[in-house]
Amino acid sequence: MVDEGTSRRAILGGAAIGLAAAAGPALAQGGAAMAAGGTSPATPPVPLRDPRTKYTSTPFPEQRQPWPALQSKMTPRPDCGETSYRGSGRLAGRRALVTGGDSGIGRAAAIAFAREGADVAINYYPTEEPDAREVADLIRQAGRKAVLIPADIRTQRACEKVVADAVKGLGGLDILVNNAAYQQSKVDISEISDEQFVRTFETNIFAIFRISKAAIPSLPAGAVIINTGSVNSYDPGEELLDYASTKGAILIFTKGLAKQLAKKGIRVNMVAPGPIWTPLQVAGGQLPGKLGEFGQDTPLGRAGQPAELAGLYVALAEDTASFSTGTAVGAHGGHGNP
Repeated sequence: MVDEGTSRRAILGGAAIGLAAAAGPALAQGGAAMAAGGTSPATPPVPLRDPRTKYTSTPFPEQRQPWPALQSKMTPRPDCGETSYRGSGRLAGRRALVTGGDSGIGRAAAIAFAREGADVAINYYPTEEPDAREVADLIRQAGRKAVLIPADIRTQRACEKVVADAVKGLGGLDILVNNAAYQQSKVDISEISDEQFVRTFETNIFAIFRISKAAIPSLPAGAVIINTGSVNSYDPGEELLDYASTKGAILIFTKGLAKQLAKKGIRVNMVAPGPIWTPLQVAGGQLPGKLGEFGQDTPLGRAGQPAELAGLYVALAEDTASFSTGTAVGAHGGHGNP
């Protein structure tokens, strides 16, 4: 699935970043206490949680929504950290643009960024306005600026306008998360229409190219680009032929762009989620009748929740990960990629 050298580097790098994301605030607090002459952290330790039971392993009920679907109408609603994520100023003063920021993984990243001190612009498909307004409220409750940018990002003009609106609304840009995606499951290649194939590529990889290209002139040294890939970047699902092809392209795009932008002091990395409970799944992302099986085959025995990826985006965005570029970090429940 992945060449040995790439796999070892990605796994070790991802493990280190994941540990940093989980331990960073706690270590910082403990260090402060020790510097002051104390013998224990200033705050009580966070209780350990068994990852197998942290979220439900009950099969999801069969449900369908017209694409792109609303998170607010899902059963159960995905957890994007709305009530659980606690920030500690790790991104104070930063300015982030998150595509697909109204729901799912993008929503979790946007909430986490705001609670870590960043102002956030979110792009979303226009019909997702209700979900987007919820995220804007959460960003503002964190005391940060929220900029809403509805747009279908399948054209060059739209992509360039999204970036221009974000830069104008935020007063600059130093974090870009390319997260928006289109996914439709089909059993056989004969069922994939040319329209679907083109739309998947326009949304998932053309937009990343166009948005990144438009954003780079505004990104200073120290800025970061984080792309959302997938386990499908390495191990394509047979029912996701077009989607998996775009996710493979995102992996290579990430690695290549990272080499280019290293000369400018801009880091580029990728998060590679496995089965995560998001609106993509109820809007055609899973085959009919298969939703109850979603995530059940992971070693942890359940699908992941968007909130479980928020710390990875924060860790990749903050300066403590300054030597990490051109890498991928996985969140897949134990499947082993990357």
